[in-house]
Amino acid sequence: MMTNTQKNADCLARFRQYVAEQKNALKKRYEQSLAQDLSRQQWDGCFQRNVLAVLEQAYDDALAQLQTLPFDSSETPVHQGLSDLTRQALAAFDGFVDDFLLVVVDKHRTSCALSNFPDEHKPDKIYVNEVKRDIAGLWQDFALSANAYFLEGR
Repeated sequence: MMTNTQKNADCLARFRQYVAEQKNALKKRYEQSLAQDLSRQQWDGCFQRNVLAVLEQAYDDALAQLQTLPFDSSETPVHQGLSDLTRQALAAFDGFVDDFLLVVVDKHRTSCALSNFPDEHKPDKIYVNEVKRDIAGLWQDFALSANAYFLEGR
């Protein structure tokens, strides 16, 4: 019979695999959202709007995926209100947003359709940082929800 530690390690490995598999899906989802905006001639704010929409959906899907895995957090340590399982699950996202933003910014810079809209064609550091602040809010919501899930299992 599997111990709680083994069971949780297996669940975390499955979650890490899920997150890794989402990277390509995220790129495709972004490209589809951008293409929809461009077909509707909705250029203004398309970088921010689509990045946030795609990441919000990705975090919602990741939380749903996390909740399907048979974690047992009854013996998991909690430090300052944060479950060790939360910390380990969130680590699956290391580099996730940075990689995604690199792909998205590159997509914008190589898009002929956006070349007449300099703010969207070549998002500057200020614009990108504004989007990163919005992403931080999405990340915080995801992290708190994931932590609540692990704490409920105690």
